[in-house]
Amino acid sequence: MPPASPPVGGQMSTPTLSPSIVESVAGFSAGVVATLVVHPFDVLKTRLQLDQVHRPQWGNSFHLLRNIVRDEGSFKALYRGLMPNVVGNSISWALYFLWYRNLKDMFQVWRGVDRLTYSDYFLASGGSGLLTALCTNPIWVIKTRMLSTGRNTPGAYRGISHGVSEILRTEGFAGFYRGLVPSLFGVSHGAIQFMAYEQLKHYRGSQVGGKSDLSNWDYLYLSALSKMIAGSITYPYQVVRSRLQTYNADRTYSSATDVVRRIWRKEGISGFYKGLGPNVVRVLPSTCVTFLVYENTKFYLPRLFDAEMMHGVD
Repeated sequence: MPPASPPVGGQMSTPTLSPSIVESVAGFSAGVVATLVVHPFDVLKTRLQLDQVHRPQWGNSFHLLRNIVRDEGSFKALYRGLMPNVVGNSISWALYFLWYRNLKDMFQVWRGVDRLTYSDYFLASGGSGLLTALCTNPIWVIKTRMLSTGRNTPGAYRGISHGVSEILRTEGFAGFYRGLVPSLFGVSHGAIQFMAYEQLKHYRGSQVGGKSDLSNWDYLYLSALSKMIAGSITYPYQVVRSRLQTYNADRTYSSATDVVRRIWRKEGISGFYKGLGPNVVRVLPSTCVTFLVYENTKFYLPRLFDAEMMHGVD
């Protein structure tokens, strides 16, 4: 069979990566790197969120950190549950950025404009968060339970496969969707964050000549600022979700409303902000790393691919 005829002009066109693949790879890479950097703070945050005895106060995080290292097997204990955290975050960011890009493109086509509004960004990020939460809630249940216990705690999951089999055996398929309601409420967190991030990028881009001229430093502080805005508004849902996802939650709480009522009655308003300190320490570098890796991967990946394809053609 003769080779296919070249296009008009005598040159074969080189394939390029689709925007959806670029977004997925960029999000996946960002999730992996960010999780590896800040996982110990996730352990601290989860333990503090599940503490129903002590009132939030400065120093709790340091005491808890010391106890984990002393009682659970040195500093390795701070990386308990790392695998479900890496899997969950990498898949979540890959799916989130994939759907976020596609929804933004859909809104641009529908509205016939290049510049989207605040509400467009809010709806695109909210829809992406909703789809991502539905797909990834099972891994977050396993992650929460592993981070809340030491490896040698009776009944603790040894890993992802053990967690899956135990949930199916003791709770059935519904067990994978513990804490889904507050997770869906938490979609507002991502929606607020991305709405703020996109608008901040537009504002900063107008100052420096365009979004393509933003530096890594710009991505760092813009992502941190957008995360602080969203986190300050929506943090309590994380405490509610953690308590619904822990071991035996089905025998302790009847619903998300029951969790809210008990926290309010026994711990007061401060109970909804347990773990906020380590969460801030965890979230800011995590968000900065996530968006830095995402933006750079999105920028360089198509260029590296095009360069490889051109080298192959030569």
